[in-house]
Amino acid sequence: MIAQDPAARRAFILQNTRRQHPPHTPELVLHLADEITPIWKMTEEALSEIGLPPPFWAFAWAGGQALARYVLDNPNIVAGKRVIDFASGSGIVGIAALKAGAKDVLCADVDPFCGVALELNAEANGVVAQFTAVDLLDIGPPAWAQVILAGDICYEKPLAERVMAWLAHARAAGATVLIGDPGRSYFPRSGLEKLAEYQVPTTRELEDQEVKKTAVWTLPP
Repeated sequence: MIAQDPAARRAFILQNTRRQHPPHTPELVLHLADEITPIWKMTEEALSEIGLPPPFWAFAWAGGQALARYVLDNPNIVAGKRVIDFASGSGIVGIAALKAGAKDVLCADVDPFCGVALELNAEANGVVAQFTAVDLLDIGPPAWAQVILAGDICYEKPLAERVMAWLAHARAAGATVLIGDPGRSYFPRSGLEKLAEYQVPTTRELEDQEVKKTAVWTLPP
């Protein structure tokens, strides 16, 4: 199975994506799928047959793009600090944090493909990020984390509830918490402070609109 072999994962990503500049963060370059790459048209069944989880890492989701944009425009939030990019996917947010001057960044995602995607994308942007496939929700927020960034994490109800509780724990321990969200159904609308709102270009293959209104939020003290 392709999922068990890091070299095979790397080759698969290179064969099924191409380098692109996400529309809302043109300073960055990522290996992404689009209508001219094979993975774009693969069904869930076909992906399962080759041992591939849903390839969230192959797309620049609106929440991640908005959060990356905010970090790039407000580098003081992460400059010189130790950062976690939670549910990192392609690594767009963690890479933005490194470009904005973060001391170091740990990208965390339970999908091992994300580690290979991150490695390729970090190389493309001239930065180095760390990766873990450990489910941080099971062990609690690391005490060393000064900033936790989370893009597009509320697309499933049980996961959204667990993540928001985990982030609240991190905020209570002193970490700055920023969340990028394009109005997902299970994103909480209370107890948060909106920092910015963007119109993020996307595609109807991924979203219900070609431009998605997306906000960046923080958990206040």
